[in-house]
Amino acid sequence: MRRDQASSLPKENNSYYYPAAALGLVFTDDKLFGSGKILSFGKVRLNYAEVGNTAPPLSVVDAYRLGVSTILDRTIPSTSFDGVPISSISTTKNKENLKPERTKSYEAGLEMRFMDNRLGFDVTYYKMNTIDQIIPASVSRATGYSSKFINAGDVENKGIELSLFLRPVTTKNFDWRIDLNWARNRNKVLDLGGIDNLQLGTFQGGVSINAALNEAYGTIRGNNFVYKDGKKVVGANGLYKLSATSNEVIGNINPDWTAGITNTFRIGNFTVGGLIDIKQGGDLFSLDLYYGLATGLYPETAELMIMAKVRSPNADGGGIILDGVKDDGTVNTTRVSAVNFGIYGYRRNPAAAFIYDASFVKLREVNIGYDFPAKCLGSNKYVKGINVGLYGRNLWIISKNLPYADPEEGLSSGNIQGHQGGAYPSVKVIGINLNLKF
Repeated sequence: MRRDQASSLPKENNSYYYPAAALGLVFTDDKLFGSGKILSFGKVRLNYAEVGNTAPPLSVVDAYRLGVSTILDRTIPSTSFDGVPISSISTTKNKENLKPERTKSYEAGLEMRFMDNRLGFDVTYYKMNTIDQIIPASVSRATGYSSKFINAGDVENKGIELSLFLRPVTTKNFDWRIDLNWARNRNKVLDLGGIDNLQLGTFQGGVSINAALNEAYGTIRGNNFVYKDGKKVVGANGLYKLSATSNEVIGNINPDWTAGITNTFRIGNFTVGGLIDIKQGGDLFSLDLYYGLATGLYPETAELMIMAKVRSPNADGGGIILDGVKDDGTVNTTRVSAVNFGIYGYRRNPAAAFIYDASFVKLREVNIGYDFPAKCLGSNKYVKGINVGLYGRNLWIISKNLPYADPEEGLSSGNIQGHQGGAYPSVKVIGINLNLKF
């Protein structure tokens, strides 16, 4: 049991506990069932734990601040002396009776190893609920504030994690080990304290990342195409019709599953290993393609230059017929000029046109190491072993669905994911290791 006390919370609510309990049973223990020639080890486990989290500094009592400070959040000047602001007030309304956030987690697992530890797996099911989250919820600016701190929310995460290892070959001078990890997580916003949607961030392109009630945490909202029987509707002007608002759910940042496969080979004193990293599913909005397809930056727009007839007047058979249907469901036959700026990009298309699948398969890491034999150390009394190695990370994107950029390049690696803009090429890292054992 652990107890924390936070100075950023009110006195009556400033302490919280971390209770935890775990139960495990090794059912291959000799005193129970015993292990056999095939089953080397078996264990089941059950865990429960709670953790807490405190509030940001200065989020309980409303107070004037000296000067105009922008360290914590945006502020507005309140009073001045001879035209110089002497204090300011925050645009976020504080809450005097804030409570600490709480996360409750349950876990059940099974671990088994077979054939003298040549094969084994560990599978875990977990469920976590985070409650009383400290959220700066948006409020009407008529109140004098743009947001206020509240205790609200219940976000549920549940899923399965699986790890598997296999040693196909084990000899005196050669070993081969395969490690596989696979995980599938599903989350859902169960409560937001009386509001339906909490914007986590808004960005260029008219998109936002959101926590919406009864939806997955991290939905992408923006304007969308208009559909009829699953097909895009084209207006009388030959251009796609757009949804009336920018509040349409057009994506979800969460992957369907993630996995990693590691192969490790020992050949004499050499060790060679490689990790393949996989992410399946999840969406992102590409601001680069949003602008680049409008301004002729990408190869797709070369059609306008290569096919001269496309740039001819519509009356002469030029232009483009966009793939879609009319309001009555018949196939679109209206030509639209391809000369106008933005025919492929943001000027004529909704934000949903620039949502891409963030899946990838990467060669995440390769490493080579060499352990010097004991005879090379001679009579040295201090150094017990020497290993030198060469490693490389992010060496190759084997497969991806996002064109021209790494799907992992984004504006943030925290809660606000799913928006990419100004992406740089992926950086390969190559280095040397020297390990000494004393």
